[in-house]
Amino acid sequence: MTTAARVDLATRIELEDFYYREAELLDERRWEEWLELFAPELEYFAPLLATRKSPASTVVEELGHFDDTKPSLCLRIRRLRTDVAWAEDPPSHTRRLITNLRATAAEDGGVTVRTNMLLYRSRGDMGAFDLIVGERRDLLRRAPDVDSGAGGWLITNRRIIIDQSSLATKNLGVLL
Repeated sequence: MTTAARVDLATRIELEDFYYREAELLDERRWEEWLELFAPELEYFAPLLATRKSPASTVVEELGHFDDTKPSLCLRIRRLRTDVAWAEDPPSHTRRLITNLRATAAEDGGVTVRTNMLLYRSRGDMGAFDLIVGERRDLLRRAPDVDSGAGGWLITNRRIIIDQSSLATKNLGVLL
């Protein structure tokens, strides 16, 4: 990241607040409000990670844990609100930690943001939990209406690189 491409301090603070709010919406299962943070043309993808010898890339772009658009996320959320979302009935207890925000100005006036994410997820009363760790790479643009629920930004593209080749969790019934 070059110094010239970095965003100013006010924008960085605004972006941090945006991501903290996003984590809060997800942890509180306020999914419809969370969807407002995304642009209609959203691409939301989590490629697989493979263990390969150097110099081959460990990221498998042809396959993913999920490959969503805003309409498909809407369907996932509608399903979570039904009584047939067994992977999330009863709902998981989650806590998302978003750290190491790195933001650069994009040529189109938007920003490119990389964040590290840690998702803690527990289910039931037995003390078992899952940890999902990764990096999120987002492209954001200013929302046309700054007073929208998006806090002035809309995510147009999210790519999540999960740091595990084989997920230990039984399902990905939660949103990342």
